[in-house]
Amino acid sequence: MHKPCLILYDWIHRWYNSVMEEDKPCALISDAWSEHDYLKELSDLLKQHFHTISYREFLQNPALHAPKIQAILMLAQSPAAEPSLLRLLPSLKVIASGGVGIDHLDLLFIASLGVKVTNTPGVVSDATADIGMGLLLASARKIVQGHQIPVDYKTTFLPTNLMGFQVTGSTLGIIGMGHIGYKIAQRGKGFEMKILYHNRNRSAEDERAVGATYCENMDDLLRRSDFVMLAVNLTPETTGLIGQRELSLMKPTATLVNVSRGLVVDQDALVKALQSGTIHAAALDVTHPEPLPRDHPLLSLPNVLITPHVGCSTYQTIRRMVEVMVENARAAMNGLPIPNEVKSQ
Repeated sequence: MHKPCLILYDWIHRWYNSVMEEDKPCALISDAWSEHDYLKELSDLLKQHFHTISYREFLQNPALHAPKIQAILMLAQSPAAEPSLLRLLPSLKVIASGGVGIDHLDLLFIASLGVKVTNTPGVVSDATADIGMGLLLASARKIVQGHQIPVDYKTTFLPTNLMGFQVTGSTLGIIGMGHIGYKIAQRGKGFEMKILYHNRNRSAEDERAVGATYCENMDDLLRRSDFVMLAVNLTPETTGLIGQRELSLMKPTATLVNVSRGLVVDQDALVKALQSGTIHAAALDVTHPEPLPRDHPLLSLPNVLITPHVGCSTYQTIRRMVEVMVENARAAMNGLPIPNEVKSQ
């Protein structure tokens, strides 16, 4: 191809790409997309369908960008859907949030703006159930403490008295038997655990599938369980669900595992229960706030295991989450049935 033809071809290619880019709807995204390698690899999923504007870029010139934004694609609650931001976006049609929880969204206010809200239920269930069982196992068998012994430069012999609790055959009490709770029950069944559950709704089909026993009274579950797993959504009803009274009902050998939200547990009461021996241990993927202040007593207790809210943090889960967010957002903008719409009550 001659040089003039190459120049013309290049110009046409760039012009075509610019036109196509202009035709794409604008989506506001988190700055994290440019900060984390695993998200950079997924950015093509967004760019196929959206002209993306990072929150940092938006703040540099809100007057330019605000009228064009039709979607907010929210990962890890970012960009935050603050009223001050939403009021600036006259063309906004949808907030597509990754994950299940919606406690960070003011659904009534968003609905008053005529904006749809979506989430990604089911996508995170397996990964979150995995981390729940991982925390349970690590706490019961003291895996973190066990790791620290052989890698400590002072270690000259391996002790034989690092005693834990048996998981196989123990009793697992699950509070919240939704998608995630059911997946946790499946895993518990694999460990031959006796499975109790407490939920707003009872499902005989789920009970048969995993061999679970329904506890209409949550107190009964707390008294009987060796491990209590929290897998509820954060709502006004579940805020502070586990407090001093509930902890006092648990066995002194029991472990509390939380993969829901930090505010489901009264953390001051939890600290006292762990210090006094009311319960044996706690394993938490969530706290409030996140991260905890560096002087928070939970961080210094030997019977506490904390991970940094990584329940859905696998490459496969995040990829699928982004795919579903895109599907939801495109449906909302095109006036089509939305696969995972969240409606205000």
